[in-house]
Amino acid sequence: MKRTYVKFRCSLFEKKLLRIKAKKSGLSLSEYCRRAAFGDKIIERLTEEQIDLYKMLAKYGTNFKLIGNMYRKRDPKLTAEVTKLAKEIQNHLYNFKK
Repeated sequence: MKRTYVKFRCSLFEKKLLRIKAKKSGLSLSEYCRRAAFGDKIIERLTEEQIDLYKMLAKYGTNFKLIGNMYRKRDPKLTAEVTKLAKEIQNHLYNFKK
């Protein structure tokens, strides 16, 4: 149970910035400051728009893989291009998860 207070001074701008970062991570201001002070990993939550974009990219990646499979036997050059594009999308999705 938390019963002790820790106070620190900051500028009005810094306080607003801390509140914004806490809100984006889905944490209270106190919890955000505690985690930051102890070096814990703080993950920013995704917005609905970002989630929709992620889903769309995942769908595109799957579709490009399917297209690549369809053309594998007919045109190896086309297959290589589609596969390359699908891998680029996967890399973007992997970086998006971080």
